Amino acid sequence: MVKIRLKKFGTKKRPCYRVVVQDSREPRDGACIEEIGTYQPIAAADAQVSINLDRAKYWIGVGAQPTDIVKKLMNVQSAKQAK
Repeated sequence: MVKIRLKKFGTKKRPCYRVVVQDSREPRDGACIEEIGTYQPIAAADAQVSINLDRAKYWIGVGAQPTDIVKKLMNVQSAKQAK
């Protein structure tokens, strides 16, 4: 199954994440199909989330399942774009 999930990178105590489309059998930091955004939890509030919602909707349309956290981040991104 294909999932839309977070891939961790960054340094110790300064995490950053990439929002990726990845096979669920791959390890968290393994090979991904496509990167569709970033999440930086320690950045300023307006610069924390950056997701390409068009690509996310495409992948959801072809059967990819977003994780709970990615769903929340997509809602934040869509609210930010609506402003």
